[in-house]
Amino acid sequence: MPEPGWKLAFYGLTFLSLAVMAWQFVGPARHWMKGKPIGWKPDYVAGVMRYILGQRKVQGSRPKDGAPLHLMIFYGFLSLFVATTLLAIATYGPLIGLPNFHRGLYYLVYETVFDVLGLFFVAGVVWAFVRRWRNDRLHGQPPLDAETGKPVFSRNPLTSEAKDYVTLLILFMLGVTGYVIEAARIANSPQEWDWASPVGLALSRLTPGLSDQAYVGLWWFHAAWAWAFFAFLPQMRLKHIVTATLTAAGSPEQKMGELLPIRMEEVERTGQIGVAQATDYSRWHLLSLDACMSCGRCTEVCPAYNVGKVLNPKQVVADVHRALVTGDGVAASVSEEALWACTTCNACVEACPVLIRHVDIIVDARRNLVAEGKLSGTPTVMLRQVAASGNAWGAPSSNREDWMKGLDVPLCRDGVEFDVLLWVGCAGATDPGAVRTTKAVATLLKKAGVKFACLGQEEACTGDPARRTGDEFLFQEQAGKNVHVFEKYGVTKVVTPCPHCFNTFKNEYHQFGGRLEVVHHTQFLNELVQQGRLEPATPEPGKVAYHDPCYLARVNGVSDAPRALVGDRTHFDTDEPAVVHALTREPDDPRRLAEPVQHAQKTLCCGAGGGRMWFDEEPGKRPSERRVRQLLDTGAKQIAVACPFCRIMLDASVKQATDEDVRLVDLAEMLLDSNR
Repeated sequence: MPEPGWKLAFYGLTFLSLAVMAWQFVGPARHWMKGKPIGWKPDYVAGVMRYILGQRKVQGSRPKDGAPLHLMIFYGFLSLFVATTLLAIATYGPLIGLPNFHRGLYYLVYETVFDVLGLFFVAGVVWAFVRRWRNDRLHGQPPLDAETGKPVFSRNPLTSEAKDYVTLLILFMLGVTGYVIEAARIANSPQEWDWASPVGLALSRLTPGLSDQAYVGLWWFHAAWAWAFFAFLPQMRLKHIVTATLTAAGSPEQKMGELLPIRMEEVERTGQIGVAQATDYSRWHLLSLDACMSCGRCTEVCPAYNVGKVLNPKQVVADVHRALVTGDGVAASVSEEALWACTTCNACVEACPVLIRHVDIIVDARRNLVAEGKLSGTPTVMLRQVAASGNAWGAPSSNREDWMKGLDVPLCRDGVEFDVLLWVGCAGATDPGAVRTTKAVATLLKKAGVKFACLGQEEACTGDPARRTGDEFLFQEQAGKNVHVFEKYGVTKVVTPCPHCFNTFKNEYHQFGGRLEVVHHTQFLNELVQQGRLEPATPEPGKVAYHDPCYLARVNGVSDAPRALVGDRTHFDTDEPAVVHALTREPDDPRRLAEPVQHAQKTLCCGAGGGRMWFDEEPGKRPSERRVRQLLDTGAKQIAVACPFCRIMLDASVKQATDEDVRLVDLAEMLLDSNR
């Protein structure tokens, strides 16, 4: 420790480095405050406990994403911080009347625990350096933008800058110099309790005795690295220690599949719909941009990026952040082509360790583009069709009952008593493949003795494709109409074969007074199977591959029920979709379904969401083609689906991918075959 005469210099430099750090956060904070005000959650501690201290997002990542090394660095660093804090309390506590508890059994436990945990920290830093160096050798450094001179995140989602290596050097030196100081102390002045510091004791065998002056110099050298850490923290990706903590504390109480509405009062006040400038986002969204570490996980899982489209979620975050600083328009900074390429599958949101809501950012920008008349082509036809006929495919409302012919389906308008409303959806009443699903579900409900009814001609599009394409007020118009019909017939429970309708009813209709119990048809049919009212399907193990729909599995965490319908009791469901739980099965129960590489909450998007169903797709750049290859790689000769959108997209790609007879079938149809 420094002599008393040097203490003033030590504390002065320490507080100066902290002040430099704080000052560098002032500028970004001013930019955050330009956004729309937010209401902080009453229980902001829960987010910090779950996502920062609990590292829930990181624990749910795959080892190849660097999760183990990140956990080693984080918890190792946290342990060193706790150790330093406890030492400071024990040292300076007596000044305010607190006892010096840094002695006895406590001291021995303290030394052993934190000595070992610090080793995990150093090992994690070394691992991170090697991993980053190998990645950069494999992929090369990112190119620089000609105007800004900053790295451009091209086709490689994992990119490094020189300061990343500086960050690792500072962390490494913090850990190593701390151990060297401990080893030098043991070598110079050995004590009987040094066994409690196993790492320092082992290192002391390699450390020559030092003079007092050399020891003090070494101590100041260690302190200098600590000051460098504080002073340069805001310039490192490591700044997320601060920004991600704030992001977790203020994260909105909003489901992954929920988009927030625009109120007409807001439009009248601002004269604008959606986001044109970065300052039109909320303060929380702007804060989250600064929490980004450019780790590339969002880009790595993006279905559009991985088929060669211009959308790069990490680049979107960087571009919007740049627009916040420069004042440029969001669409101009990101590019309209990138904004329209998003399928809103939420893979990026699920993967992001710092809780950035990329889909919110993209859809809010789309809303402004639609309002400004910057959407053209086939998606505008879909919007007109929803507005004119209440059907995204443009079929008249009278056609909503064509699928019912010969099935004697009860209708609400006939005054029948019913427990559940079977919501068919636009695709389920229009597309030939989806109609087969609808008929199968209705037949199974009748066979199981369920009291259900349909709306028929009174059913209209939920508005999901309009909202996610960016026409917010068309969505609100559809939602208002449907909520009115639900109230008219006293609908309290809805079952639907469409995950998009399911998500919209479950997570968004409450914004307009719709209070419903909503279940997907696979969930409801599985309940009937469990009750013994239907027999499960029993396909030959490994012959059927199941495709998890994004809005069912990832967004709403429903993966078990679809599998249970075919007797596969593999468990994936979790109340935390971002966390991958270990795959478990019932004892002695065979896995009947062939699982593709990406499944359950980590499923791969078919490319239909976000209104992309109605966009023209360039050959070779269809997400469905990549997904079909994964499904066929399982060796299965039959692909099971649970979403009409997925069925449409995969059907076209299956025909292009193989000449073999590969059958595409909904799980409800498989169940019907076992219950004839």
